[in-house]
Amino acid sequence: MKPLKKAALATTGLAALTLAGCMGGPIPDASAPITDQEAAQGAEFHPQLLQEFGGTYQGPSAAYVEQVGKNIAVQSGLGNAREDFTVSLLNSPVNNAFAVPGGYVYTTRQLVALMDNEAELAAVLGHEVGHVAARHSQRRQQAAQRNSILGVLGAIGSSILLGDSGIGETLSRGFLQGSQLLTLSFSRSQELEADELGIEYLNRAGYDPRAMGTVLQSLAAQNSLDAQLQGRQDARLPEWASTHPDPQSRVQTALAKAGAGTGTLNRDTFLTRIDGITYGDDPAQGVVEGQSFIHPELRLAFTVPQGFYMVNGTRAVSINGQSGKAQFSLGPYNGNLDSYIRSVFQALGGQQQTLAPASIERTTVNGIPAAYGTARVNNGSSQVDVVVFAYEFSNDRAYHFATISQAGRSGTFSPMFNSMRRISQAEASAIIPRRIDIVTVRSGDTIQSLANRMAYDSGKVERFRVLNSLGTGDSLTPGQKVKIVVRGS
Repeated sequence: MKPLKKAALATTGLAALTLAGCMGGPIPDASAPITDQEAAQGAEFHPQLLQEFGGTYQGPSAAYVEQVGKNIAVQSGLGNAREDFTVSLLNSPVNNAFAVPGGYVYTTRQLVALMDNEAELAAVLGHEVGHVAARHSQRRQQAAQRNSILGVLGAIGSSILLGDSGIGETLSRGFLQGSQLLTLSFSRSQELEADELGIEYLNRAGYDPRAMGTVLQSLAAQNSLDAQLQGRQDARLPEWASTHPDPQSRVQTALAKAGAGTGTLNRDTFLTRIDGITYGDDPAQGVVEGQSFIHPELRLAFTVPQGFYMVNGTRAVSINGQSGKAQFSLGPYNGNLDSYIRSVFQALGGQQQTLAPASIERTTVNGIPAAYGTARVNNGSSQVDVVVFAYEFSNDRAYHFATISQAGRSGTFSPMFNSMRRISQAEASAIIPRRIDIVTVRSGDTIQSLANRMAYDSGKVERFRVLNSLGTGDSLTPGQKVKIVVRGS
């Protein structure tokens, strides 16, 4: 979560722009070039999307991703020249890629780090270009026009990863509407169409078309590992990032469409170009370490209960578990915690529901002035409790948790509320980012010995295998290049 200059509690300014977008009208076919209207729309959304997803990642890796992305995008026929496209590498720790009309294509550094070769990078970006070429976003926009503004907002982006109507569900969407939820789900047929178009672009560019299937396979393996590490039973994408169908379900279809595959992989070039790329959380946005979240710039930390896992987004930290959901965020603060809490409730309720706490109680948590309020809300045949717990860090700076749980069970989050604390400069300075280090396997190296160098306290072998697409029966060969995750800027 980045330090924000303004609140993002309910609907962002992007939503209003979306409503003025290209609703209605015929949908062009997948060979139609970018229209002036689409170019203008993309140019309007682009700076907001960069802000929403942590900004651009700088350095040689970004230039490389841009080069590969433009080369594959040209194969679509949407534009006649590489300059017709804008390809951005995002400084985000979440596996994600998407595109918007007008030739704007995006992928996160985390997803790039998961890839094994240049062909897979081209496959992911080609898939996103395929969504744009087939005008899937416009079709979703038209379907969403009857829904909420948030739903319309979701129709703009198209993501390879990211894949409902009671108040509880509405509030859940409100809690999780940050940088990872800018897309509505695409249908299975649309996903398969984008995969097929991406494979076509790979063939035209001379890449091995099987890369579409192998990168989906890596993504499915990462999803499964994340579920294992977070203690979830469901190995599919978690709810906060599930606007696309499970990539595992598309692997075999993509491999079958690709055929034998004889094109280029460019593996060594790819690994050389991503050497040193930041992996996981950027300390400037705060870091998740086990059950704790630590933000060295905001100088705060908290811990979530066992059984919950965190996702650090650009504007908020999402907290998920079987017994409830929460979000940690901030908003504009005028020095009055009561009015701050009421504004959060109002934003969570949105236009469809008036939401206000029954009362607001004052307290102190580890020396920090705090206050909280609870609202019990009907959710179909049951009820849920919505709690906003806010902390005053200074006269002009406040943060809050917003939680939702079954009625009478909001106490699940009490340990989290009471764990909020300030951190010292020494503790903040001790937060060192992780990065990808490309190493060459030497004689005597094993999966276990290299995995021992991974900068994690648990799951070292499992993380190493998934990061390098190594199955349980695979071994290493001297001279082979592999990725490990180490500490260091």
